[in-house]
Amino acid sequence: MKKLIGILFVSFLFINCNQMQEIKTITTLELKALLAKEKIQLLDVRSPKEVSDGFIETALFANYFDADFAEQAVQQLDSSKPVYLYCRSGNRSGKSAMILKEKGFEVYNVLGGYKMWSKQ
Repeated sequence: MKKLIGILFVSFLFINCNQMQEIKTITTLELKALLAKEKIQLLDVRSPKEVSDGFIETALFANYFDADFAEQAVQQLDSSKPVYLYCRSGNRSGKSAMILKEKGFEVYNVLGGYKMWSKQ
């Protein structure tokens, strides 16, 4: 039984890692350069409290923790254009990227999130 549980656990990790590898990433420095030269779809998936502490100027907002997160995000976005997602550190935006990728969006997760953005 322990062996079966171990195999299932390793399989789950492998599947999860493969899914995350499908998500493209961008650094905050690359994002800053991109924002300087063109208008992009940038989605902040943090909570309203976190947003009140600061945000990237051109960002749209959809709280990852809201029950209707996917609906909120999809209503604001153009599926024919790439979407760049950020949160506080990159975890929620990675999960959000998976959700939006399943909805047909081309997504990029901003590595390090707003925490890294504000340091640079």
